[in-house]
Amino acid sequence: MTGETNTSFLDNELLSNECLGVVLAGGLSSRMGQNKAQLLRDKKSMLSMLEFSKKMLNDSGIKNIVVSGDNYDVPDKVKQSGPVGGILSVLSKFPQIKSLLILPVDLPFMTAKALADLRLKGELSQKATYFKDHNIPLYLPNSSYVELFLAQAFHGDFVAKNNIRQQEITQQSSAPKKSGPSIRSLLKQVPHQEIQSSDANILFNTNTPEQWQQAKQKFNF
Repeated sequence: MTGETNTSFLDNELLSNECLGVVLAGGLSSRMGQNKAQLLRDKKSMLSMLEFSKKMLNDSGIKNIVVSGDNYDVPDKVKQSGPVGGILSVLSKFPQIKSLLILPVDLPFMTAKALADLRLKGELSQKATYFKDHNIPLYLPNSSYVELFLAQAFHGDFVAKNNIRQQEITQQSSAPKKSGPSIRSLLKQVPHQEIQSSDANILFNTNTPEQWQQAKQKFNF
């Protein structure tokens, strides 16, 4: 499958004291009109946005990285359930992990330094940590708070109803909408802090063709 890598080497016992890098690439890219993960970031590096995102996590000091999404390393347990659904899927696959450093696939100006800073401040405080006014990228400790929130948000009744709803939506429309809790609702239930970014440009995201064109102009594409 496109973009899939072998995660069999990721042993839960070995990961128990580590931070796992997560690239969120499970969205529909409906507003972009094409797969955001496969967009070519710039002609100089010839990296796709997915490859660039993985490189930023690696360069920030993360040893092990997985990609969340149906066509990648960790398929969604609950379909179209948004970023929190991706977190649920990753923690279900790697329950022993100490923490996650989560990066969406649509931030073309993100830097390894910013991600390393985010992780450091999160590790020092042992709190979910994110940049002011942006809930992701996110450093997220794998705590009992997170476990409780996910258990309540994705209990059996919700999953059953969601599966039925997705079947109905798929029959009615070729572009189903996301469901599931928001990152903001997760953060309300866990110890958290926001930090100031030294460069606002790193948080410019590209969800639409217009935003992507703006990014390409800055790259001198």
